[in-house]
Amino acid sequence: MDPKKVQSLLFISLLGLVTLAFLYLLKPFFIPLFWAAVIAGIFKPLYNHLLVKLKRPNLSASLMLCLIALIILLPAGFIVRLLVTESMQIYNSISADTGAIEQKVRDTVNMLTNHSYVRSFNVDDQFLIEKFRQAARNIANYIFVHLTSVTQNTVVFLIQFGVMIYALYFFFRDGDRILRQAMRMCFLESGRGKILYEKFVATARATLRVTILLGGLQGISGGIIFYIAGIEGSMIWGLLMTVLAILPGVGCAIIWAPAGVIMLLGGHLWEGVAILTFGVVVISLGDNLLRPMLIGGDVELHPLLIFLSTLGGLVVFGLSGFVIGPIIVSLFLAIWDMYDQSSGNASTDFES
Repeated sequence: MDPKKVQSLLFISLLGLVTLAFLYLLKPFFIPLFWAAVIAGIFKPLYNHLLVKLKRPNLSASLMLCLIALIILLPAGFIVRLLVTESMQIYNSISADTGAIEQKVRDTVNMLTNHSYVRSFNVDDQFLIEKFRQAARNIANYIFVHLTSVTQNTVVFLIQFGVMIYALYFFFRDGDRILRQAMRMCFLESGRGKILYEKFVATARATLRVTILLGGLQGISGGIIFYIAGIEGSMIWGLLMTVLAILPGVGCAIIWAPAGVIMLLGGHLWEGVAILTFGVVVISLGDNLLRPMLIGGDVELHPLLIFLSTLGGLVVFGLSGFVIGPIIVSLFLAIWDMYDQSSGNASTDFES
């Protein structure tokens, strides 16, 4: 065998091993680095504008970090405080007033079992009461355990947030150079690298904009209808609906649908009808119609791909997957387009 070919093969093998080791080394910081890249891409025009005005890259990047930290930390602080306060109130009320809760459980069970529709099923009162007690204990334990877990994971979160901010500074200041280096390592020419970068930024921007906009509107409207219907903790329920709006298809229905049914079974007819009608017509229908149109119109993704990529991203990557999933699909289609163009094949895009 030709010694040069052997040397070339060994070098390529060494290059592959070192690259895998490098990626493995960065694995714990994938999520903060990903979000730093997303934020840098979205706010890059503003940074360029500051750079033109100030002519100082370090100062421009520092000002951008201050702005983004305020955008992230102020709402996050309010949300965390609200969650902790409401959760502790729920936990304390469950733990401190067991007798009152048991009486409420009995009243609720009697109300349900005496309903004309439920009575026909011959439901065992004691069985339901025991299940309600068990559910209350499980909820209390869940809240306590997860609040403890949140406290314990605060250090990890702060470290990851610090890594994101630190990386974001250099992504702003040296973003173009880092991008060129990454494209060279991927054996991509500048034109194709620019296309992939634009796809990355466009998909992330569209997904975040639509999710935050629609999720915020759904959470606010859901909290308002809960407040009108007289449901306690309407603010916390609205916040939960905002978060659950990330889930495609189902989303906020996990909250408002059971609430509407419980209100109907409890004899609160107009409240239950209002919640269910508002949930179906305004919240769910608006989400199912607007989300594919807004995301798909910007990134040219079919609604089915948006649904599958969002859901798959959440399963594989956790909460950040609602952005990572659509980005992967968008880059996948863009690379196949490049292959079709280079090979002369007809394009078979699965677009909206």
